[in-house]
Amino acid sequence: MPSMEQVQKMEHLLHDSSKQSLDMDYCKKLAKLFNRSSNRAGKPILKWTEIQNWFQTRRENHLYEETSLNGAKESHAIPDLKGQDLSNLEFEVRSSTDGAWYDVDTFLSHRFLDSGEIEVQVRYIGFGPEHDEWVNVKNDVRQRSVALDLSECHKVKVGDQVVCFQERQDQARYYDAHVVDIQRRLHDIRGCRCLFLIRYDHDSTQESVRLRRLCCRPNVPVLSGNS
Repeated sequence: MPSMEQVQKMEHLLHDSSKQSLDMDYCKKLAKLFNRSSNRAGKPILKWTEIQNWFQTRRENHLYEETSLNGAKESHAIPDLKGQDLSNLEFEVRSSTDGAWYDVDTFLSHRFLDSGEIEVQVRYIGFGPEHDEWVNVKNDVRQRSVALDLSECHKVKVGDQVVCFQERQDQARYYDAHVVDIQRRLHDIRGCRCLFLIRYDHDSTQESVRLRRLCCRPNVPVLSGNS
């Protein structure tokens, strides 16, 4: 294998050349040059095919990184704001620990998987760094859900996708759910008294809740077409 100094030289050549670095004669000249250098004394002879393979691998990696970065910028899948406060952009993330949705305080970093997908490291509002985690952008990051106003209850229909605040003795978390049934009731001074039977998507359990515990998705609005 090339030495560190030779790898650095090839990195420079890679940026300064296009197809030339893959040419057989060009790689043979480099191999002869490297093998004559003093830092290869006592080491196995460096083959020209090793140099050509190195250039090929590095070029493919560069193309992959550029394609991935351009795709991310075009789709706006991840903001290029590492370390900055993005809470005003109102994102929420599904945690891998419990499948619940939590509000994002900051995107700390991002990385590209071998599959081409993107992961981000997030810090949640109200949680310390010990709860930071890596999540999949495509499946687990989305714009924050919006609470429904008490005057909008009549617009919620059976079958609507919602986000429900699940209250338990030991926890309180937001989960995706669907409206299964609605018991309409007259409103009073306290506001909406209707009951919404919802089914949680993560475990298929059902629960009757008040409107105050429901949120709608900005990109899948409960209210669209239901006026």
